[in-house]
Amino acid sequence: MKRIRPTSNLVKQALFNILYDVSDLNFADLFAGTGEIGITALKKGANQVIFVEKDKKRAADIKKKIQSLNGNFKIFSYDVLKFLKNHKGELFDVIFADPPYNYKKYKELIELSLKNLKEDGIFILEHRKDKHFNPDEERQYGDTVLSIWRKR
Repeated sequence: MKRIRPTSNLVKQALFNILYDVSDLNFADLFAGTGEIGITALKKGANQVIFVEKDKKRAADIKKKIQSLNGNFKIFSYDVLKFLKNHKGELFDVIFADPPYNYKKYKELIELSLKNLKEDGIFILEHRKDKHFNPDEERQYGDTVLSIWRKR
C-alpha cells in the first residue's frame, strides 16, 4: 500500500470555509484516503456522501470509522475515473478530489467531475502548486492549491 498523504488541517478548514454550508448537499470524496473530508461533510450535515477509494483496505478503514455516524453514505472501492464514467446515480452538489501528487490523468478527472455535477455545483481539486489548470478560482496554502470550478 502506498503511503497516504491526508489533506492538512489548514487546507481542510479552508475547504469547508469555501463551501460554507454543506447541509443537505450530495457530496463526493474522490481518492478518499482516510475519508476525513467526507466524514467532515457528513458531520456538517451533508445529505449523502459518496467515498471513492481504490485501495480496498483504506475503503474498509473508512467504513469502520463512519459506522457510528448518522448519515447517508456509500463507499466504492473503484478507480475514480471508472466510477465517474459509470456513475448513474444523482448528480453531485460538491465533488472534492485529492489525487496522488504523481497523478497523470488530471484532464480526464476534471472533465468527468464537471459532467457529474448538478447545475451550480462545485468541483474542488487539491494539488501541488506546480500543477496549473484553468479553474474559476485558485487558493494556495503553502505548497498545496485548491482549484475550484463552478458549473453554471
